[in-house]
Amino acid sequence: MNIPIRRAGQLDKLGKKIMGTHTENELFVIDCTGDVVVGDEVCFERDTFSGSYRNPKFEGTERVIGKIIKDSYGKDKQQHTFTIDLGDGSTIRIKGRNLYRNGTFRKIWADESKRKFQLDEKHERGSAARKKRAERKLYMSQINI
Repeated sequence: MNIPIRRAGQLDKLGKKIMGTHTENELFVIDCTGDVVVGDEVCFERDTFSGSYRNPKFEGTERVIGKIIKDSYGKDKQQHTFTIDLGDGSTIRIKGRNLYRNGTFRKIWADESKRKFQLDEKHERGSAARKKRAERKLYMSQINI
C-alpha cells in the first residue's frame, strides 16, 4: 500500500490545504496505523495551526518522517507517547492518538522477526499497564466507599 501522492497547495478530501509532497512512496509501504514500535522508520501527516490556543488558524498538513526511538505509557491514563528522531538532530514527542490520526506508514525492516519481538514486548507492557490501572481504580473505589 502506498501513501497517496499529494502536492503542496492541493486540498484533501476535507478541504484542508496540503503543505508537503510524498516523494518517498516506495520506501514507506506498510500501513502500521495503531501498531508502531521502537525502531520503526515512519511517515505520517499531522495538521498544523498558527495563532493562539484559544483562536487557532488551520495552516495545512505537514508530512513528518522519522525513527521511533522511545515509547511509554502514561501512568494515570495509559496514553501511549512516542519520541521520534527527525534525523536532523531534533526530536518530537507525540501521543499515539495523534500519530495514528491520519494513518501511519513504515519502512520494511531488514529482519521483520526483530520487529515482531519488539511488538510482542510493547503489547506486554501495555497489558501490564492496563492491569495496574484497573487495580488502582478498584483500590480507589474501595477507599471512597
